[in-house]
Amino acid sequence: MIPKYRLPIHPGEVLLEEFIIPKKLSQVELARRIKVPIQRINTLINGKRDMTPETAVLLSRFFKTTPEFWMNLQTQRDLAIVQQRMALN
Repeated sequence: MIPKYRLPIHPGEVLLEEFIIPKKLSQVELARRIKVPIQRINTLINGKRDMTPETAVLLSRFFKTTPEFWMNLQTQRDLAIVQQRMALN
């Protein structure tokens, strides 16, 4: 059962826990290989940046997933945040 009042996991946490760590990649190595600044990967992993369509495409190409996988993680989180905020009003 999925907890009702907990926010869905941030895409950056999925990136770190399910892709970077198991593949023994560093953030620097990933950034270099997908040709983005290290700050983009670091802020995404730390939850300070949301998943963008461009980053979703780059990650999907590198990890052999789909852009929709990454964007759906972000969308689910965004919707949950808005629903929580609206419930308080």
